[in-house]
Amino acid sequence: MRPTLAVTAALVLLLGTGGAMAADPAQLAETAGFLLGNAHRCGVPTDRVERAGTVIHRFIVAASCDPTDEAAANSRFAETFLASAFPDQDGDLLMPPCEVVIAQFERLERHHQQAGMNQQTRKSFVPHTQCDVMNHPR
Repeated sequence: MRPTLAVTAALVLLLGTGGAMAADPAQLAETAGFLLGNAHRCGVPTDRVERAGTVIHRFIVAASCDPTDEAAANSRFAETFLASAFPDQDGDLLMPPCEVVIAQFERLERHHQQAGMNQQTRKSFVPHTQCDVMNHPR
């Protein structure tokens, strides 16, 4: 598979998690780790990558049913981020072109800004998780 196609497919999964179905925290973590790790590799400033990571972490918390689910997703995010940010030069890893990565990262940032997700003052908001909805139907 061509790297551009693979990156596009991975990013569509990440950006499409806001649909009607609840996000799978492990899939969200893996896809976000791939994008943010590659953004770091491509020279996106650390503060921007960290800000996006904070938003992604909040998504993971909201999508997780329990602390074990959240911990597994956080671990998967860290593993994927590190593998993407610091790829083994001898391995046969997918290394997408930086132009594609940066464009998709900027798209993610715009989405976060438009939705007001980059604001640090929204700490009082507690989202309903998929488990809340399943355990307490309306």
